[in-house]
Amino acid sequence: MKYKASARSKAHSAASIQIKQTEIPFGMTKETSESLGSPAELFLGAFTSCVLKNVERFSAFIKFEYTHAEITVDATRLEKPPRMDALNYHLKIHSNDESLNINLLRKNIEKFGTIYNTVKASCEVEGIIEQIKN
Repeated sequence: MKYKASARSKAHSAASIQIKQTEIPFGMTKETSESLGSPAELFLGAFTSCVLKNVERFSAFIKFEYTHAEITVDATRLEKPPRMDALNYHLKIHSNDESLNINLLRKNIEKFGTIYNTVKASCEVEGIIEQIKN
């Protein structure tokens, strides 16, 4: 598979990423740092998107129903060299389905998540997956 994205910026102002028909603004100046996501936060957004996409994908494969899922991620950044050192996530799956196998879901997310595996190759990834009964 191949993927494509492009981005553009205006000097001392705004920037955005273009992916298919979606435009995602991001912050790159001190003035936009409080209102727009930074590149590091977009990186975390890609990780969370990957996990949620795989929850949806594997709900069909391992046959469980859920109403919704939510994930939060905290990251630790090193200064020298500047890079992400560790990601810690908390995934909540809202489901009354008794057949939801959290351990099997975790294995599938860890084995088949493209962004998950890319991140795991460069930093520590730990997380909790929790079923929330509605």
